[in-house]
Amino acid sequence: MAIITALFRISTIKTLQRIARFYVSIIRGTPLLVQLFIIFYGLPNIGIIIDPFPAAVIGFSLNIGAYASEIVRASILSIPKGQWEAATSVGMTYSQSLLRVILPQAARVSVPPLSNTFISLVKDTSLASLILVTEMFRKAQEIAATNFEFMLVYTEAAILYWIICTILSFGQDHIEKRLERYVSR
Repeated sequence: MAIITALFRISTIKTLQRIARFYVSIIRGTPLLVQLFIIFYGLPNIGIIIDPFPAAVIGFSLNIGAYASEIVRASILSIPKGQWEAATSVGMTYSQSLLRVILPQAARVSVPPLSNTFISLVKDTSLASLILVTEMFRKAQEIAATNFEFMLVYTEAAILYWIICTILSFGQDHIEKRLERYVSR
């Protein structure tokens, strides 16, 4: 979704640009919690009923897709114009240039900010508890409500989120090192 939206944003077709710009504007201009509430509590008012978990997946996907598309777009635009010209000069079409030359380079540039966005998403999953999704924070609330050990239970939940995010950071480092092999020095 992010790559398609990014490609729409850099397209020469004005309609595609406007659609992508509108989508990104709506998502970036409204809080994730409001988006989740619209999907889960608002859509039933117009006859669209979605269970809690799929509603959360849709909400998080739309949200992360908009932010990630801007990262991908910026990464594509950061590739020097000479790379496009070089690909064209060896006979590549626009699509071939994009797939074989530009996107691989843009991927290397986009890994750190995309990883940060993904880590933020992991932490934002706690918002899903507000639309009745039983996830880690919701479980922590349930446990704390029964044993009244709020500090202990919430600290344990925080540590679990931290461990997950640390593992994701190690994954990010690994991907960056692998992509770094292809950079000439």
